[in-house]
Amino acid sequence: MGESFKTEGWGLIAGNGDFPLLVLEGARRRGVDMAVIAIREEATPELDRAAKRVHWVSLGELGRAIELLHQEGVKQAVMAGQVKHQKIFSDIPADGRMAPLLERLATRNTDALIGAVANVLKFEGIELVDSTLFLEPLLPAPGILTARAPDKHEAADIAYGREIARQIAGLDLGQTVVVAERACVAIEAMEGTDETIERAARLAGGTPLVVVKVSKPKQDMRFDVPVVGPRTIEVMKRAKASALGIDAGRTLIFDRPRVIEMANAVGIAIEAAPCEPEGGDGQ
Repeated sequence: MGESFKTEGWGLIAGNGDFPLLVLEGARRRGVDMAVIAIREEATPELDRAAKRVHWVSLGELGRAIELLHQEGVKQAVMAGQVKHQKIFSDIPADGRMAPLLERLATRNTDALIGAVANVLKFEGIELVDSTLFLEPLLPAPGILTARAPDKHEAADIAYGREIARQIAGLDLGQTVVVAERACVAIEAMEGTDETIERAARLAGGTPLVVVKVSKPKQDMRFDVPVVGPRTIEVMKRAKASALGIDAGRTLIFDRPRVIEMANAVGIAIEAAPCEPEGGDGQ
């Protein structure tokens, strides 16, 4: 896809957080100017300053989003930034393209919903591409990322956590588990990683915790890629979590220097482990 970096026809579908801003920055470094479809209920107002062409649409306005993508001449699009699962099935009005899509879903999980949207975009002549395409430097290689490696107790918890996390990720329920002394304290569902860690802290009552965040067994890198950042470390610090296990090559680390600095300052160990060679739908 090297030549496509120098062509027009790129779009960004933006959810919440810094992910969309980082994609815009990475694309700009490759000479790509993106038109942005920003989800009104989720995306940051900073997008108006970060991009020249920004269109705001409601979460339920799939038809309007497609119309704007065509208007901007978009042929390839990146989807970046979380859309809270519970909002998707809230009382936000769904238009004539979104409502039938929701009704046809056999299951209402992330893969089913966003996969269905990707199929609609493909039918419209818009290819949804790997969301990490412009962010490869943010994907860690295998190894210990911090000054301190996990000790033997943390390593055992990380290994146990990976087994559990892979199971729930394979069911598309969540991608994070929190472990203490080889016991699973909390499993992520719709609430997201931060709230899962906070819930684990309440349940553990001061017992040291280990956090494990994994990719799905067949991770589609076009969407729902695991992300950690400074806020992850802040939440872990408050929760008295001492180690973090992530997947190498399939986890984005936002503001990595700050993440490592913050983790080292409070003695949190971070380990990126190789993934099983299963491949994914978007690769």
